[in-house]
Amino acid sequence: MNLRKFAAPAVVAVLCALSLVSPAAGLYAGQRTGQRTGPAVAQAAGATGPSAVTLNPALATDDGGRAAGADTGAGSPLAPAVEPLITPASPAVASTSETPTAGSTAAAPAEAVPASEPVAPEPPSIPPLWAPDAELNQPATKSATESGAATQSPATGSLSTEALVPDNNSAAILTVFNKINEYRVANGLTAVKYHPTVASLAQEWSDNIATREVIEHRASFWTDPRALNPNNGAGEIIAIRTDRDAAQLVEWWKGSPGHNAMLLDPRFNVMGAGISYTNSQYQIWGVVNFFGYTTLPAGTINSPGGTLTGGNAFPAASPTLCDPAVRHMPPTQNLAGAAINSAADLVTINASGQLVNRPSTGNRTYGPAKVIGSGFATAKQVFTTDWDRDGTYDLLTQWNDGNLTLHRGLAAGAFNPPVTLGSGGWDTLSLAVGGWCANNRLPQLLALDTYGNLYLYPNRGLGDLSARATVATDVFASRISMVDYDADGFQDLLGIKTDGTVQLYRGWGTTALRAEARSTVMTGWGDVTGIRPLRDVTALNSTGVALRRANDAVQYWDLSGGTLAAPSNISGSWTGQRLAQ
Repeated sequence: MNLRKFAAPAVVAVLCALSLVSPAAGLYAGQRTGQRTGPAVAQAAGATGPSAVTLNPALATDDGGRAAGADTGAGSPLAPAVEPLITPASPAVASTSETPTAGSTAAAPAEAVPASEPVAPEPPSIPPLWAPDAELNQPATKSATESGAATQSPATGSLSTEALVPDNNSAAILTVFNKINEYRVANGLTAVKYHPTVASLAQEWSDNIATREVIEHRASFWTDPRALNPNNGAGEIIAIRTDRDAAQLVEWWKGSPGHNAMLLDPRFNVMGAGISYTNSQYQIWGVVNFFGYTTLPAGTINSPGGTLTGGNAFPAASPTLCDPAVRHMPPTQNLAGAAINSAADLVTINASGQLVNRPSTGNRTYGPAKVIGSGFATAKQVFTTDWDRDGTYDLLTQWNDGNLTLHRGLAAGAFNPPVTLGSGGWDTLSLAVGGWCANNRLPQLLALDTYGNLYLYPNRGLGDLSARATVATDVFASRISMVDYDADGFQDLLGIKTDGTVQLYRGWGTTALRAEARSTVMTGWGDVTGIRPLRDVTALNSTGVALRRANDAVQYWDLSGGTLAAPSNISGSWTGQRLAQ
């Protein structure tokens, strides 16, 4: 659920729940309950016995789009919601064990949506974290998307704050933990314990969705290594508020049947909580993961910051090079006079070393070429990116002499004199620039050396790029490009090999790649001399890549559907032009 469509000032809380076990018999009984004090979305799969339930993937409404039992009247502090229909599981869907087994598939997460809007699925793609804020604030209408009309310039949209606030959340986490256990004990259940590893799973997801301002569940969270192999069920609940009252997050969960069932599930014995603060309308985001274990995993403690024998020290989070050094506000510059106006513009270097921009006019069309710089004849690669996140596009240039420089863009046009970010050796690397880290709004740099080592260099503004983290080894490619290939909201890496095959290395917003087999997603790209990720070429928040081919052609390959679509040529004279990345 994209909260940019859901910003009524009266809204103080939104909730979402995902369960991988069935609630106790009789809680659902194949029907909706009207005893609710808050909107909720519940989902269940993988249960056993006659009380097993599964979720109809289609959202269902009654009473003209209102959720059953939801308080959506005038002045209500609750967000209008749609509750999914819960029906008895069919043998083809219900699992024979209480947790999903290898190869099993849970129903797609359902979301709460405003009652005033038609019930429709969210777009399959999530805007990249480094997208200009105006684009995120201006969802495309159906007519604009279908007609292929030119999208709105990022400079013209309304802007809102969307940065995480790095305040200490230990007190809020302890409050959530204590309130949940007080409720369980009052209902005759055993208190759950806490596990820092499980908590890191919840905290990472809380930061992720708060950063994107989207309420959604983590797919297959129960199979994440940090879940520690639960064998007696799993659940996830989410809530947000316009204030920082962590105790009220638990009150909202108690008032929703789906969430309440997870708070009171007797099989859960370990939880982890994540709390994130933002400086936008929704100030607190809470995620709780529940797991059931026959044998408690090593490292389980009695409470956040405690041990089995007592103690008060709250475990410090392990810092990574993905962590932002400072808090970053959204772009505020007007791009009307800037050299590069949007993430869909095509920039090239001509034979004279001039930098040429072709502004996007929508639906794969481009305006007249305009020279925006000179002196780039000895550049190995030029990357266009908003490096300092002020709204104007900058130039990160990899030179043949081994240096790496930054030309900061000016809102009035042209660029500032270059600043050297790295001296010597950069000419031997293959580079890609983009929003690799999910919790960091600044673009970062991925670098691949000739030995197959892939490194992440964090953005240090105008500081020297020296610190780095190893992302992966045995990555062999002649060119790399960073793009959200599978439309899951995280940046991935495309590696073009010398034989023309393209291998996919999927990311998940951290310093590491996903641990999975590497798929070959394309062949025949041996003549590609340049690849540039693009956004908004076909519609608002669309994604794709432009390829410079050896036959003086530039192609656009759309990726909005989570895979490479059939290419289309972009008209223009490309002789002697090198594509900026």
